[in-house]
Amino acid sequence: MKAVNKIALELFQFRAAHSSASARRLEGEMCKELKTKVLRLCPPTSNGPSGHQEGQRDDADILRCTMKALKEGGVVAVPTDTIYGLACLAQSSEGIRKTYEIKGRNREKPLAVCVGEIRDIYEFCKVPVPNELLSDLLPGPVTLVLERSAALNADLNPFTSLVGVRIPDHAFIRRLSQMCGEPLALTSANVSSQTSTVAVHEFQDLWPKLAVVVDGGPMEHRDRLGSTVVDLSVPGKYRIIRPGCAVSSTVDVLTRKYGLSDDLGEH
Repeated sequence: MKAVNKIALELFQFRAAHSSASARRLEGEMCKELKTKVLRLCPPTSNGPSGHQEGQRDDADILRCTMKALKEGGVVAVPTDTIYGLACLAQSSEGIRKTYEIKGRNREKPLAVCVGEIRDIYEFCKVPVPNELLSDLLPGPVTLVLERSAALNADLNPFTSLVGVRIPDHAFIRRLSQMCGEPLALTSANVSSQTSTVAVHEFQDLWPKLAVVVDGGPMEHRDRLGSTVVDLSVPGKYRIIRPGCAVSSTVDVLTRKYGLSDDLGEH
């Protein structure tokens, strides 16, 4: 009987060791494959936050491997609450350079930054408006243009003292920023001057240049307008830079609740 138990124990240990080794190999292979594969997020289901389909990986695995690619200076494609975006670490000068090259974007056109929580805005921006105003607009489809702080990478938009900051109302990109522990530089996932994208196949020509493509499915709002961009850098004033998809509700909050006036002058 003891011999049987010993054999069973050895078999269990062998299988456990083999399973662990296989898991490590799979993780290594997965991170390599991310450079050429689209990874699909699990869609919501009626029984819980997400459900699995064939060919999908756990969202946690996708988050970890996307973070790894960003930390290595890569550029990734991610879903947001408006359109698909290209993201790199805002503090990575190499990532910023790659992002401009991939898009063919004019280096005089700025990149926005994305953070996970409202408190993160204060580290990288000077905020002349009440915290409650930020909470009324974010998370959401709004980009707030504020004066940048010295903590932000000097190679990001070196031609301006301002920076646009976003907190998209999308769990994946918010969690990604939180896990990275620093802001993401964010721009639309398309070649510069081409139409914004609301599904990953629409920017398929960019896939080979990206470290990871995260497929969150078609965007719920397909008007392709992107976020509303509003300049709040002048105390007591606001200026709409791009109307985007939420201009009416944004202006209503700024004027009716906080009494800001429209700044029609040039900055």
